[in-house]
Amino acid sequence: MSWIPFKIGQPKKQIVSKTVERDFEREYEKLQKLEDQTKKLHKDMKKSTDADLAMSKAAVKISADLLSNPLCEQDQAFLDSITALDTAMKRMDAFNQEKVNQIQKTVIDPLKKYSGVFPSLNMAVKRREQALQDYKRLQSKVEKYEEKEKNGPAMVKLHQAKEELRPVKEDFEAKNQQLLDEMPKFYQSRIDYFQPSFEALIRAQVVYFTEMYKIFSELTDQIDQGGLTDEQRQRETEAKLTELRALSIVADD
Repeated sequence: MSWIPFKIGQPKKQIVSKTVERDFEREYEKLQKLEDQTKKLHKDMKKSTDADLAMSKAAVKISADLLSNPLCEQDQAFLDSITALDTAMKRMDAFNQEKVNQIQKTVIDPLKKYSGVFPSLNMAVKRREQALQDYKRLQSKVEKYEEKEKNGPAMVKLHQAKEELRPVKEDFEAKNQQLLDEMPKFYQSRIDYFQPSFEALIRAQVVYFTEMYKIFSELTDQIDQGGLTDEQRQRETEAKLTELRALSIVADD
C-alpha cells in the first residue's frame, strides 16, 4: 500500500491535531509493513513447496534411471537394492505431495486470502484522505468569507459555505475515527488468524519427517546387508576407483 497526500492550500485553522495525524500514520505504517511481510511470506512458502516437489520428483527420476541401467540386468543384488530405492523414492514423493497439499490448504491459501484484504483497507485510507482534502478546501473557503466585509451578500455566502462544510466535516471525522478504531484491531487480529496456519505447518512437517524416518530406516535395512560403516564404504569406493585408474585405457599419457 502507498499513501501520497494531495497538496492543496492549507486553511489557517488546524482541523486535524498533530497527535491524531501521528497516531493515524503510525497505525497505517504498521499495516503497510504487515502487508509487505504477508506477501513475502506467501511468495517464500510457494517457492518452498515448489522446491520440495521438484526434489522428490527428481529423486523418483533418478531411481527410475538407475533401474534402466544395464547393470541391473547383470547383478541381482544391485537390482534388488535399486528396486528398494525406487520404491522408497515413490513413497517419499507420495508423502511429499500430501504434505504440500496440506500446506497449500492450511498456510498458502490463507496467506493469499489475508493479502486480499489490504486493497480494501487501502481504498478506505484513500477515501479518508479525499474527505480530508474536501474538508480543508471548504474550511479555507469559510475562512475567506469570514475575512471579507460583513455585508449582506458576503454573509449569505459565508452561511452557504458553512452549510456546505458541515456534512463534509462530519464525513471526514466519521471516516477518520473508524480507521483509528479499526486499524489497531486489524493489526492485532493477525496473531489469531495466522497461529492455526503455522501450527498446521508444523504438524505437516512432523508427519512428513516421521514417515521419512520410517521409509529410510526400512531402506537401510534392505540394502545395508554388509553392515559397513560410512567410513568403510568410502575406503571401499576409493579402492575400487584406484583399481579403475590402474587400467591402461584410463592411464595418463
